[in-house]
Amino acid sequence: MGTTRKTRAPAKRSARKRDTLEELRARIDELDAKVLGHLGERYRVVEAILKAKQRDGTPVYQPDRERSQLARLERLNRQAGTPVQPAAVEAIFREILSASRALQGAVAVAYLGPPGTYSERAAREQFGSSAELLPVGSIPEVFRTVERTRAAFGVVPIENSTEGMVGQTLDAFVQSPLRIVAERQLQIRHALLARSAGLAGIRLIVSHPQSLAQCREWLATNAPGIPTREVASNAAAAEAASRSRTTAAIAGEEAGRLYGLKVLADGIQDVPHNVTRFLVVAAESAVPPGASDKISVLFSVKNEPGMLYRSLKPLAANGIDLFKIESRPLRGRIWDYLFFADFAGEMTDPRVKRAMNAMKRHCVWFKVLGSYPAARVP
Repeated sequence: MGTTRKTRAPAKRSARKRDTLEELRARIDELDAKVLGHLGERYRVVEAILKAKQRDGTPVYQPDRERSQLARLERLNRQAGTPVQPAAVEAIFREILSASRALQGAVAVAYLGPPGTYSERAAREQFGSSAELLPVGSIPEVFRTVERTRAAFGVVPIENSTEGMVGQTLDAFVQSPLRIVAERQLQIRHALLARSAGLAGIRLIVSHPQSLAQCREWLATNAPGIPTREVASNAAAAEAASRSRTTAAIAGEEAGRLYGLKVLADGIQDVPHNVTRFLVVAAESAVPPGASDKISVLFSVKNEPGMLYRSLKPLAANGIDLFKIESRPLRGRIWDYLFFADFAGEMTDPRVKRAMNAMKRHCVWFKVLGSYPAARVP
């Protein structure tokens, strides 16, 4: 009799476990249905917002509004003490916002391609998977694609924390009427990718010039004597490596998966905390009104002693924080320079207006590139 009870007890416990699991799954199904219902209700409100925007002429994409929404949701999540990580909250609601924009009309975004570049990742993280991402062959072509209205927005790299400014982007801003409407920063992790399983048969390493520079020390130590070649993008490098067993590429692991390459070495950037800043550019008509906390300008001054100091002094005089200044040779003018500057502020702030008016009096040429919400540092 005792033996019989021992054989039946595990079966009863197993049945209770199955019932409990089924009950929990039923509860999940109920919650999912409620989430779906709330999403439907949210999207009906979005449709009403679209009509209001159409009446007022307000742009569909408002990065300052989206940033404040995500910050508020992360704050609510933290206050509620939920186990959901902040990055997961942002990813979930970034997709909800992306789908909301899609209800208001398809958003086309041009980026430096082909697929698999860091620019594509920045565009996807900024606009979500509901956006139509358009790869183009060069940074100037990103600008031209938006200028010709084939895309509403463009995503271009502007600076890397290790190697500095991207000259092609600065040069494009000189002639382009496009404005900066947002920015995004990405943590960059490079890998050496190839079809082969090791470095023994590699005869050439290809990548974007910035990526080669960011891995200069690693290459000198681990791949001495192997020549390098610059290509238009990291994804183009991965594509080239996929066609030859003797070619390796420096790119992200995502590009390696896309082009069927093996990871020979990971994290090969010389500086571990390697961040690239990307700008979102758009036509003047797509620049949203509202709060911003960062302004970017391009300007040039006469080549005379003290002129740069006098052009920047109004910022300090009005208590405005200068984040960055970088010089760039003015193309076609020997020993003349453009200056790119980022500073804190919003265009409607009287202090900013006073400072910029004073700056212009000391400049030969002055151009506001945009006033936009600053990105969160990864």
